[in-house]
Amino acid sequence: MAIPARPGCYEFFAGGGMAGLGLERFERLFANDLDPMKIAAFEANHGAGSIRRADVWDLTPTDLPGHAALIWASPPCQDVSLAGHRVGLDGARSGAFWGFWRLIEGLVAEERAPSVVVIENVMGLLSSNGGEDFRAIGRAMVEAGYRWGALELDAADWTPQSRPRLFIVAARDPLDGVADLAKGHGLSPRIRAAHAALSRDVSASWRWWSLPTPPRRNVDLSAILEPDDLVDWLPPATQEALLALLSPLHRRRLEAARTASLAGRRQVAAGYRRVRIEQGGKIQRLELRFDGLAGCLRTAAGGSSRQFIVVCDQGELRARRLSPREAARLMGLPDDWVLPRGETAAMKLLGDGVAVPVVRALSEGLLEPLLGIAARRVA
Repeated sequence: MAIPARPGCYEFFAGGGMAGLGLERFERLFANDLDPMKIAAFEANHGAGSIRRADVWDLTPTDLPGHAALIWASPPCQDVSLAGHRVGLDGARSGAFWGFWRLIEGLVAEERAPSVVVIENVMGLLSSNGGEDFRAIGRAMVEAGYRWGALELDAADWTPQSRPRLFIVAARDPLDGVADLAKGHGLSPRIRAAHAALSRDVSASWRWWSLPTPPRRNVDLSAILEPDDLVDWLPPATQEALLALLSPLHRRRLEAARTASLAGRRQVAAGYRRVRIEQGGKIQRLELRFDGLAGCLRTAAGGSSRQFIVVCDQGELRARRLSPREAARLMGLPDDWVLPRGETAAMKLLGDGVAVPVVRALSEGLLEPLLGIAARRVA
């Protein structure tokens, strides 16, 4: 079948539609989510009626218009997240994957199978249920007639946020021009270990997808922050209580940064609270990183709280919360992208999303070549 200049795609568990922004060479034919807040955010950015609100289990192939060359799905990750309870694909949320895959099987039966399917999720999917969840997904793809592989891509290669994510890519009749080599960007030790644990029948359909090495990232955390005079800093007592959570190691890091700032070198750190085991008990700690990266944006449901910004300037320390707009920039979203009004809702939407530059790199480096799309960008 000839591939049109802008092949169609479906976007499942679409959230605010971040994946679609990275898939700029594709025409979105259908989008789906269940969360009312995410539906509102999607429509605020893509137009009223641009997304179907429904439980994926309630959809049938007749709800899906046309013939999509590509289907993207970012199913709920809480049950397989390393920060969650590791219930796996049998959990109430991550089990939605099987409702989604039922649609793929229906499209195959109707001879409307997409040429490419992408599943985006947390890295914990590789090991949840002892690795059986990952193996079950691969088995389902093989039974539906797909060849498949996986990549680990970290948003830190494109935007100043440490955010490793798993991308499972399945394709029917991949083009000969797409290399199948066990080397290249995205083939991490975790991917190799998961592949090694596959059964022979499932691994026979495995393909070593990879991307070209991305150019060196030239933007760090400080570059995406709001000006100091436009943000609300923590009151002294609140800041003192926050910094009291530092372990001795992280306090030494902070003091070293403050000393460096006395020489005129402004220092910026991302801070996040974690529960650690110390001397046999749980204790909450504030951890800082001065490497130009924010930690992975998460939501409360994922087991992590909102991040902080700590600045050392001329020996003075100031701390504040990361703003939703700054978080949006860390996800690669433009400043005119409409966020939910409430900060909690905005941070949940962003923490559940996929970084746009990563999707764009995956599309240009693998998905478009798989579909035979000419290597040119949409203006």
